Amino acid sequence: MKYPPFCDIIKIEVSDFEERTAQGVINAVYENLLKTNEKKMQIYAPMPSPINKIKSRYRYRIIIKCILGNNIISKINKSINSIKVANNTRISIDINPNNMN
Repeated sequence: MKYPPFCDIIKIEVSDFEERTAQGVINAVYENLLKTNEKKMQIYAPMPSPINKIKSRYRYRIIIKCILGNNIISKINKSINSIKVANNTRISIDINPNNMN
């Protein structure tokens, strides 16, 4: 099943006051990740977070399962840094999150 401690789970979350903006950014991150994907990374399609709106911010996320290493970290950073985001947009990365909300 590939769950910790046998692999790492990475949650990339995008939030914004505008739902379309959050959706657009998470889709762009997903497309960039697919371009740089290795067979070692299992990338799940973007989806709304289980609690998709908190404090007027819409939240979308991507889940990645892999064995974390420097090359994986650099690919994720490149995928995120190549996207222009608005000032209101937040992108967060959580490695082996305690909570998947």
